Amino acid sequence: MPNLQLDSLRDSISQDVTRALAEDIGSGDITAQLIDAEQTASATIITRDQAVFCGRAWADEVFRQIDPRVHIDWQVEDSQPISPNQLLCTLQGPARALLSGERSALNFLQTLSATATRSRQLANLVADLPVRLLDTRKTLPGLRLAQKYAVTCGGCDNHRIGLYDAFLIKENHIAARGGIAAAVSTARQLAPGKPVEVEVENLQELHQALEAGADIIMLDELSDADMRTAVQLAHGKARLEASGGINEQSLRRVAQTGVDYISIGSLTKDIKAVDLSMRLRMD
Repeated sequence: MPNLQLDSLRDSISQDVTRALAEDIGSGDITAQLIDAEQTASATIITRDQAVFCGRAWADEVFRQIDPRVHIDWQVEDSQPISPNQLLCTLQGPARALLSGERSALNFLQTLSATATRSRQLANLVADLPVRLLDTRKTLPGLRLAQKYAVTCGGCDNHRIGLYDAFLIKENHIAARGGIAAAVSTARQLAPGKPVEVEVENLQELHQALEAGADIIMLDELSDADMRTAVQLAHGKARLEASGGINEQSLRRVAQTGVDYISIGSLTKDIKAVDLSMRLRMD
C-alpha cells in the first residue's frame, strides 16, 4: 500500500485548481475589477486554529494560474504543526489576483489541513503500537488524491487509491462469484500482481480467505476476541485489516488485538475546516 508522493501529483494539483477557479471565477471576478489593474498589494495568511498544515502546492498553483507575478513566501511546510495566530505566508503581487485567488487558496488549505490534523490526532493515539492507520475511498468528490496526500502529512497511510489499483472483494462480490475461493482465483487471473483483499464477517469466512490465499483480509466489525483469534490464525499467511465504525474511543483497543492495519473513513469524511484568514494591504 504505497503512499502518495507530492511529486506524483503535479497534474492532479493543476486539474484541481483549474476546476476550483472555473467554479469560483467563471467568466471573471467582477468585484476585483473595482480595483485598478496596476494596483499592487501584499497579504498575509494566518491560522486561528491549532492544526497540522497541508496544501502549499495547491495554494501556489491557484496564484500561478491566476497571475504568475504573485510571489508567495511560505513560513511553514506541509506536515508542520501550526498554532493560533501563526503566520503561514506572505504574498505580494497584483491586488486583483490576490483577491480573486483568496477563497480558492484558502479552501484548499483549510480542507487539506483539516484532513492532516484529523489524521495526526488519530495517529498519535496508537503511535507506540505496531499498527498502520489507513484512509478509505470516503473522500470529497474530485479531491481524492489531495486528501490522501493530506492523510500522509498527518502520519497515516493510504489504502487503495480507487477501484483500479487493488482488489477488495466484499460480500456482494463473493455472492455474485459463488464464494471466496472462486472470487480470489478469478481476481488472480484477471490482474496478476494486483493485491487481493477479502472482507470477512466471521472466523469461518476468515478460514476460507486464508485457504484461498488472500494477501490481506479485512475483519469487518469482528469482536475483539475474534480479532485476536484471527491474528493467531493468519500469522505469516496474510495481513489483517480491522474495519467498521472504529473511532477515538475504540481505536487503541482494536490496535492492541495485533492487527496490521485499521481503516478509518473519518480521516477524510469527518473533518472540520481549519480556520484561516488572509489579510490584504494595498501598496
